[in-house]
Amino acid sequence: MAQDVIVLTPKIPDARSLLVGLFAGGPELRLTEDHGGGVVQLCSPDGVPLVTVEAPLLVHTPGEAERLLGPEVSAPPLPYWWTETRASSAVPEATPLAGSVGGRLTTLLGGTVWPPQTATTRTVEIPGDRDRTDTARHDGFAATVDVLTESTAVVLSDRPVLPLTTRLADTLRTATAANRALHLVTPPHTRLTLPLRRALGGSPNRWVVQDPQGGYYDGSSGIRLAWRDGTFTAATDTEPPVPAVAPERRLTLTFRTVQVPDADLTLGLGLEAAWRRLTGAPPVGWSTAEPVNLPWSPAQLTDLARTRAPAPTHVVAIGRPDRPGIATLRVSRTTAGVAQDVTLSLGYASPTDVPIDVIESLAELLVTEHRLTTMLTTLQAGRSDLTFAPGPEVPPVPLSFTLGARDVHCVGLAHAGHPPLPTPPRRLGRPSAPALHYLFADSPDTDPWAQLRRLTAHLKSP
Repeated sequence: MAQDVIVLTPKIPDARSLLVGLFAGGPELRLTEDHGGGVVQLCSPDGVPLVTVEAPLLVHTPGEAERLLGPEVSAPPLPYWWTETRASSAVPEATPLAGSVGGRLTTLLGGTVWPPQTATTRTVEIPGDRDRTDTARHDGFAATVDVLTESTAVVLSDRPVLPLTTRLADTLRTATAANRALHLVTPPHTRLTLPLRRALGGSPNRWVVQDPQGGYYDGSSGIRLAWRDGTFTAATDTEPPVPAVAPERRLTLTFRTVQVPDADLTLGLGLEAAWRRLTGAPPVGWSTAEPVNLPWSPAQLTDLARTRAPAPTHVVAIGRPDRPGIATLRVSRTTAGVAQDVTLSLGYASPTDVPIDVIESLAELLVTEHRLTTMLTTLQAGRSDLTFAPGPEVPPVPLSFTLGARDVHCVGLAHAGHPPLPTPPRRLGRPSAPALHYLFADSPDTDPWAQLRRLTAHLKSP
């Protein structure tokens, strides 16, 4: 299993300290650059990639090291530098080499290495082996892909929490462009962050979990898997296990706003408004990947999106450590204007803690001030820290759906205002051009998902 070594330092790893760290394998090793110099690879004398060192990130976000590496990690005071290194799974000496790189950096700069037992300062001898090949570097894939076949890119990882790192995001984009699936293989103790779980999306991508009793199973559904023809596929005659009901809850809001693309437009304000209404505070950080390292700033987010336009921009936002919350935001240009697609999830210790009574006033706020087009609110049994353990989960239950004023006008107020639901919708916003807020009943003889399907069919009908 590939080993990630994370180095947390109070000082930036400059060229001198990186050079000292990269000499952990002796002067015979070779250095190569990838991703425009953002990634340095330490290779054996015969060219086999051993350790990948990514560009350091300056982390301003409280609790991010504890969220991704575990509560026992000893991070330096904010802000600190986060440097990811990854040892190749193909070379046994790569893991101690990555640990020596980390140990040398912290000896010079202070800070800590995770996992702590990997940190050394010794020189690691790398035997030459010209019979080794590096197929993972073909077709634009970085050497951090462990197995590459005609249909699948396989990445092995052993971390307590596996986030959507820049490396994984790049690998997923490359796999999609090459018409390949991305399969993440982890041990059973690994959990995925919400952004990574959403980025995988589903078929053909997979989360593959090693079974301690032998074999593999799907981390999302629990079905047994087998390696056939260069990919992981469902084994024959397998039934998914029954999901366990967790006492904790996850509240998820999926909404879209569409605004006029003028010079005064600031992005992220709808997300911030929702976060404030539900938690009493804005997000604390944002980034294009994990770890989330930048202080929350709609102005900086807007600047980034403008530099990338007309291409879409994807970002992650995070809440305070004592109020679990995480969101993904996609900014894109449409014929109607600038669209912001938000998925915001908040974790709660018990169902009684969920602020369901706030949802309608939040919908009103988004309608009147942020040009909401649609919002679906769901509640699900699941970990309140917003990570995903291997195995199936109880499906979410839809609580409400909000249709913005523009879409109500397109459907027709008379038609949209009389859906096949137990209760009529609430009118939000301007009386002359209202939005509609639909509530779903949840009782033994009513199915909220069936109500949502009936509502969707009704709104699409003439």
